[in-house]
Amino acid sequence: MNLYIKCLTLYPWGRLGTVLLLLGVTSIGAWGQDSPKWSIEDLQQKAVANYPMARQYGLIELSRDYTLSNASKGYLPQLGLNARATYQSDVTQLPTAMPGVKPMNKDQYQAVLELNQVIWDGGSIEAQKKLAKATSDTELKRNEAELYTVRERVNQLFFGTLLIEEQLRQSDILISELNNNFKKISAFVDNGIATKSDLDVVRVEILKVGQRREELKMTSSTYREMLASLTGLEEVKEGDLIKPRVDLNALTGKINRPELGLFEAQMRLLTSQESGIKASTMPRLNLFLQGGYGNPGLNMLKNEFSTFYIGGVRLVWNFGSLYTRGNSLKKLESGRESIRVQRETFLFNNNLAENQQRNEVEKLAKQLASDDEIIAIRERIKKAAEKKVEEGTISVSDLVREINAESMARQERSTHEIMHLMAIYSIKYLKNN
Repeated sequence: MNLYIKCLTLYPWGRLGTVLLLLGVTSIGAWGQDSPKWSIEDLQQKAVANYPMARQYGLIELSRDYTLSNASKGYLPQLGLNARATYQSDVTQLPTAMPGVKPMNKDQYQAVLELNQVIWDGGSIEAQKKLAKATSDTELKRNEAELYTVRERVNQLFFGTLLIEEQLRQSDILISELNNNFKKISAFVDNGIATKSDLDVVRVEILKVGQRREELKMTSSTYREMLASLTGLEEVKEGDLIKPRVDLNALTGKINRPELGLFEAQMRLLTSQESGIKASTMPRLNLFLQGGYGNPGLNMLKNEFSTFYIGGVRLVWNFGSLYTRGNSLKKLESGRESIRVQRETFLFNNNLAENQQRNEVEKLAKQLASDDEIIAIRERIKKAAEKKVEEGTISVSDLVREINAESMARQERSTHEIMHLMAIYSIKYLKNN
């Protein structure tokens, strides 16, 4: 398990051996009945909602609505004003002078108000609307995929918390066990069976365990704050975490990761871009009406300011877009192939990680099957050592060693249990079940 290797830290524990410390620890918190309790699903939801990127959803949808609204207004009549004042070197003149007809002025003035109404735009406006929707959908899917990674961070902190809590519980049991033996050995000292040096051996061991326990609590407090910051819940600093039940259903079912939805959205975006390219090569047909005022007007023989109007149908066809149409479509096809490769790569790596986690689940399940038997044997050995100390056949140091061995067996069992759950939830994360 990659996460196990990355997060697991060897922590010196004196004569107690080596304790496996997982990154993402948290303190025990309040153990009272009034303490808030949190499941891993609760914290995942809170973390996703609290993550700053979650607010991006509303912004993306708002941008999409504005773009769609702007595109739809392309069907509305378009009004434009054009005005100009010119001076030209020559003007049109009649070959002979006519009564009442004045020569045109070389300075000319004209103001034209034009109204255009689209009849057919070759599908350009619809292509713009499809592109806006596809772009928005792609951004939403990308945002969803990025937010999904927050769940993995919660998983690391959550199971790290459970692991440390189990280790702290075992430390409490060990301290209690050592204290009981300290009392027994004190009685042995009074009866002359043991010496004060034997008592010092147990006292030193109690102090060592106490020191390590305080170090763990201080470290766990820091990571508890990390979990609170991630979820936005100050109560997490004191609340209890509910250990999940073993759910082997997570090992079945199809993968439902948001990244797959992102790949599909990217494909739809390319399709909408293709529609836009095809629409750009089509002709445009629209009605127009011009109303103007100028000198000269439409009557070139009337040298005075006058009003005029023109109405009709206009066809516009830009053949220049045909030159780049082929290359643009080939570029989109190249983009589709790139997305297919990215999707295959994602599925390959995801399946590889899933197989690795499945092997981890199987390995830890086998270890758990033998842990209880190991603990039972260690407990019998410890009890036998306690009796031998009473009989004076072994030293107190030998007894402490057996007590530590039993404690280590219990800690290893707790570690295997948490890591087994963590591997299962890693598969849940990889499959989004």
